[in-house]
Amino acid sequence: MELRGAFPEEFRSQLDLLMRLRRDVRRFRSDPVEEAVLMRCLSAFPLAPSVGLSEPWRILRVESETARAAALKNFEAANAQALTGYSGEKAERYAELKLSGMREAPVQLAIYCDDETTQGHGLGAATMPEMRRYSVVTAITLFWLALRAEGLGLGWVSVLDPEQLNRDLNAPQGWQLIGYFCIGYPERLSDTPELEETGWQSRMADLPLETR
Repeated sequence: MELRGAFPEEFRSQLDLLMRLRRDVRRFRSDPVEEAVLMRCLSAFPLAPSVGLSEPWRILRVESETARAAALKNFEAANAQALTGYSGEKAERYAELKLSGMREAPVQLAIYCDDETTQGHGLGAATMPEMRRYSVVTAITLFWLALRAEGLGLGWVSVLDPEQLNRDLNAPQGWQLIGYFCIGYPERLSDTPELEETGWQSRMADLPLETR
């Protein structure tokens, strides 16, 4: 493979479009995802940077009816609890939001960080152990872009009780839940976040950037 510096303008334009269309998907078609396509996207994980080359990402495929039902029950309970934290118009808007595609998404993954991994020999994590978790998030971001390039969407479900999910999925001790992910073909494409479309929150006008 030839190494190069800057990529051509056409590539940069396509990369910008890919990032704009990445979007957090909650509305999926039920079409199955080919295993080869999923594996191709998952191969983005080892391409991500990881502190000390620790590669702390750990992935559980959630496929059984029992496991999926437990995860959905977890979300529904957490979502109901979250609703109680709002009142008035905000509560009405929250109740109308679709915050997971767990009923429809054909592929569902629970992605963890192994906080106790010895790989990497603690380099960079002794002073900032949270760097392992940040490493997993960077890998998820590359995975997300790879999925979008294949025409797939990803929805990150964070309205969950992590400890209960760990018990239901029998996750090993020392694994920290980063998120529950729904994957499949989106009902539609958009370059605008659904929360922005529904009026839940507007985007910041400017990037917060300060100089010291």
